[in-house]
Amino acid sequence: MGAEPAGRASRVDFFLKKEGVLLETKMTREGLTDGKLGEVLIIDIARYKQRPECKALVCFVYDPDHRLTNPAGLENDLSKITDALEVHVFIRPKS
Repeated sequence: MGAEPAGRASRVDFFLKKEGVLLETKMTREGLTDGKLGEVLIIDIARYKQRPECKALVCFVYDPDHRLTNPAGLENDLSKITDALEVHVFIRPKS
């Protein structure tokens, strides 16, 4: 469940077709910094924006060892509602 390198195709973890909701899960690991995780999620968001059947994207990041230094900043920066896609990022557990 780790973040994928930028060149690799994203896979959808869960898709609620009727609702148009995609759920993407990630787990932090050594070497996965806030910046790298942000880049991976930005790439995922851009890919899912292109899918007309996707109305909302929920990204759940599991950070059991509290590796991320600014999880609230990542949540705030990446959670947005636009015309094309509603994005919600949750990083848990909270520090």
